Amino acid sequence: MLEFELLATEGLARRGRLKLVHGIVETPVFMPVGTYGTVKGVLPASLEAMGAQIILGNTFHLWLRPGIEVLTHFGGLHRFEGWTRPILTDSGGFQVWSLANADGTGRKISEEGVRFASPVNGDKLFLTPELSMQIQRALDSDIVMQFDECTPYQTAGRLTTEAEARASMELSLRWAARCKAEFDRIGNPNALFGIVQGGMYEGLREESAAALSAMDFPGYAIGGVSVGEPKAEMQRIVAHTPHRLPAAKPRYLMGVGTPEDLVDGVAAGVDMFDCVMPTRNARNGHLFTRFGDLKIRNARHRMDERPIDESCACPTCRRFSRAYLHHLDRCGEMLAPMLASIHNLHYYLNLMRELRDALDAGDFGAFAARFRQDRARGV
Repeated sequence: MLEFELLATEGLARRGRLKLVHGIVETPVFMPVGTYGTVKGVLPASLEAMGAQIILGNTFHLWLRPGIEVLTHFGGLHRFEGWTRPILTDSGGFQVWSLANADGTGRKISEEGVRFASPVNGDKLFLTPELSMQIQRALDSDIVMQFDECTPYQTAGRLTTEAEARASMELSLRWAARCKAEFDRIGNPNALFGIVQGGMYEGLREESAAALSAMDFPGYAIGGVSVGEPKAEMQRIVAHTPHRLPAAKPRYLMGVGTPEDLVDGVAAGVDMFDCVMPTRNARNGHLFTRFGDLKIRNARHRMDERPIDESCACPTCRRFSRAYLHHLDRCGEMLAPMLASIHNLHYYLNLMRELRDALDAGDFGAFAARFRQDRARGV
């Protein structure tokens, strides 16, 4: 189902290897996000060529469209989307959180699960821990996430209290036990991860991590960050939590983040990351480079013959100028976000490759210092 081997460490940073049903994943790793069964604008062959080892799919959205019947017919998500390597699927907990209105309404959470209206057609839906496990079994994802409640940073303009965060965290723990029981009952041959919650309260995070560790999941995730909290608060939780999880199991930081967040996360002991940022930012003309971020929509790029990043070996940088990408973006050509997405994903995946190489060489600290210096230089 899942084997994890720790190959090297430097401080809290870890170099590892994951063996999953559909292949081997070298860690630390970044997982491109393919919400609807596709990484937007990027072919599977392109993902493979740039070194993607594992991608993410979304249980909630794939449940709504195309639905369990279609996915079961195809034997899972791999054959359906033409991706032969490992896949991780989110449980739907974050999407349930995102359906909440500013005042906290929009979905009804109970001990049994969550009731809400479909964002596709308004149908009344009820998602439970058991149903999340059944959907993910139909997806046949290599890594399955428990169904959890993503604790909000604030509701109706006020911060979530410790008592509210505790109630949410304890509900997620009870749901974790139900997920594990259902996962085993339906005979899923893949791996189930528990998710640490607790909001911005370190004591609650420790309680959640200890309780999940006692359940002996094959891996653990840190959820409930990047949910509207200030950056310093996210950094505090990321620095606090990973090393409190079992050393022999993989650790996954959900939904984070910038290149700096990835390096900081690795330094804190995280093995796995995902984020929509490389592709979402690409669609808005925001490009990541070794020497800082570049806004391709700026008029100063209109005559610029240089590639996005002269140190980058991606297909976009090897062939096209900033001026051409600026032109495509200004014209609304669909090739603009495609080429930008290829570059951003290549940058993220190459950064993770360099982090793995630095850990192999015992050079992580020096690499992280050079990385920050280069990024601060500017393009």
